[in-house]
Amino acid sequence: MANRETFLARIRAAQPAPEALPEVPLFESPAGDLRERFVTALKLMGGREAQVQHAADVHTLILERFGGEASVASATPEVAGTRAIDANTLPASLENVDVGVVRARFGVAETGSLWFSEDEYVVNALGYLVQHLVVLLDPAQLVAGLQDAYRRDDFRHARYAVLVTGPSATADIEGVLIQGAQGVRSLTLVWLAQP
Repeated sequence: MANRETFLARIRAAQPAPEALPEVPLFESPAGDLRERFVTALKLMGGREAQVQHAADVHTLILERFGGEASVASATPEVAGTRAIDANTLPASLENVDVGVVRARFGVAETGSLWFSEDEYVVNALGYLVQHLVVLLDPAQLVAGLQDAYRRDDFRHARYAVLVTGPSATADIEGVLIQGAQGVRSLTLVWLAQP
């Protein structure tokens, strides 16, 4: 039996020649205010929005919505959490966190989606294991559609990237929608300009 390196070398040698990706044309985006379109799509998918003046107001929002006993893991220095996280945090250790706070790099008006990479999440499991996700977004960081998102350098160069649209949801065969069945139970978007 061949060893691992020999096996991998054979696979690498058998790769087809690389080809450039096709150029995707830009299609016309619907008219209208990007923020209004974004909020409409976000709410359709079960997300909520909030407006605050300062990052300190996010803490107040969390207390009002989730209570003073809620454990909070924050991936942004703007909002203090009750649980510290960094790149060495074990993903499974986030299973009992009530609220995760993260700043999205940008939002997509077409779908109400928020874009995150490993840089925003710090620990990728933050977006999936916590009960509730509070997302900060600078209103100036909206793009019209997915075609615009795919053209961004940060989208192309991230090792890990995800577009999140609202809380987790599923529907059974009869079409009964249940939110939070397999991931975060709620997603609250907080409009807050980048510091």
